[in-house]
Amino acid sequence: MNTQDFTHTPPQGNLPLLKAKNVNGKRFYEIAETKEVYPSITSVLSIRQREGLDEWRKKVGDAVANHIMITAANRGKAVHSMVEDYLNNLDINSNEKYEKQFLPKMMFNVLQPELKKINSICLQEAQMYSEKYTVAGRCDCIAEYDGVLSVIDFKTSKDFYPDHPIQIHTYKKLVEDSTDLKIEFLAVINIPKEPVKDVSMRIFQIKPKYLKGFKACKYLNSLEEDFRQRNLEYNKERSN
Repeated sequence: MNTQDFTHTPPQGNLPLLKAKNVNGKRFYEIAETKEVYPSITSVLSIRQREGLDEWRKKVGDAVANHIMITAANRGKAVHSMVEDYLNNLDINSNEKYEKQFLPKMMFNVLQPELKKINSICLQEAQMYSEKYTVAGRCDCIAEYDGVLSVIDFKTSKDFYPDHPIQIHTYKKLVEDSTDLKIEFLAVINIPKEPVKDVSMRIFQIKPKYLKGFKACKYLNSLEEDFRQRNLEYNKERSN
């Protein structure tokens, strides 16, 4: 058996039912009750990375780029699923769906000592949205880490990036607006692919500037969408 005895303490609040969908390579969430569609937090922040990704795609070619991105996404999804099951007190080793997930399971095993510091789990993979910021997202974990209520985000990326504190600060805002929880601690835990490397963790102080960073990215997205619409209209007029 490979289980812990984690306690779960769901918060007071009304978390909405959201349906994820992809539009032009970006993730959006449809709110079941209102049918409003909001972009995901990661989609909003992706505007900062787009130029670099486009250059990389041109360099390696679409086929290679797609293979790398799909492989990385599937690996990350498997690790997140293992973490969620483990924190739900399920045995990872006896689960048939993970039998052939060799690299994700290795990454999970490296992460496991950090997971044992988590307890009093409030939410996992929680979907939430903000009407004020017209954005939605799925938060990895809201729980006590070493006894302190925290937003905990698990990454399988090569390194830490400036987007990470912006992302978890925005999760904090959505969590506190949707529930009775008050977050004290923000953490990103990065899980290496190589077994010789250790799990690394970054703790981010709660600062208003990170939420301002999200608002700036949201504004840049609105400018880009406005330009796209105007460009479509311009091309349509020219073709007439």
